Amino acid sequence: MKVIRKAVFPAAGLGTRFLPATKALPKEMLPLVDKPIIQYGVEEAVQSGVDNIVLVTGRGKSAMEDHFDVSVELETFLEARGKKELLAEVRQISKLVNFSYVRQGEPLGLGHAVLVARPLVGDAPFAVILSDDVIDGKPPALRQMIDVFQDVQGPVLAIEQVPPEDVSSYGIIDAEEIRPGVYRIRDLVEKPPRDQAPSNLAIIGRYILTPDIFPALQATVRDRTGEIQLTNGLRHLLKSRPIYGCRIDGARHDTGNKLGFLKAVVYFALRRQDLGNAFRDYLSGIDLKG
Repeated sequence: MKVIRKAVFPAAGLGTRFLPATKALPKEMLPLVDKPIIQYGVEEAVQSGVDNIVLVTGRGKSAMEDHFDVSVELETFLEARGKKELLAEVRQISKLVNFSYVRQGEPLGLGHAVLVARPLVGDAPFAVILSDDVIDGKPPALRQMIDVFQDVQGPVLAIEQVPPEDVSSYGIIDAEEIRPGVYRIRDLVEKPPRDQAPSNLAIIGRYILTPDIFPALQATVRDRTGEIQLTNGLRHLLKSRPIYGCRIDGARHDTGNKLGFLKAVVYFALRRQDLGNAFRDYLSGIDLKG
């Protein structure tokens, strides 16, 4: 049985929604409490059995590489100050998993980012994780998908029901539910108008893909913006093999927009044993009338 050992993290975007904060800092490094956004996704991958991470980066993204690398100076400083807990946490970051990096010269779409990772992925099934989507699930969201993949042995997309007014912001599937939470996909549509959407089942930021996605993406026509959309590549692949959807059980936060990011900060802060009660008291006492 094929297993998922590698996860691709497309992270070459410019983060324009968060300017000016992201002028020099990658959006993936914005902190949710005390961990950068991308670390939540990496930890999810590790907890799901992944042991190799491929980061697709771009110009100005070296902070991500530094974050997951060994920091001798910082470790020496913490050790000298006797800060053992912080030292252990910092060391753990660099030992999470094996990392490799590849540059996406131009941000030409998610499908293009997946193609760029091809030499490092090889001829094996792999995961794609969009770190903007931070999902708190038990088991982890990717693990839920891997369990489905091991059953169907085909591509699996994470899906979620979204309000009808939001369908134009997502790739939407037309599908048949073959068992609770698992769908066989009949068609995929990228960001359809509300009145043309086949359902309100949206593709969210997790994919398990098979190597035949690469020739499908190479055959995919670029959209009007010049980008290669992964949804369109999957639609092409659907002509030759079944593709499945897995409805994720968990709390998803879209940190790619400001409101979603703020909600995620509050959510994860309230779940912290060391912060939750004090932060809840602070929020309940805020006077918004002033």
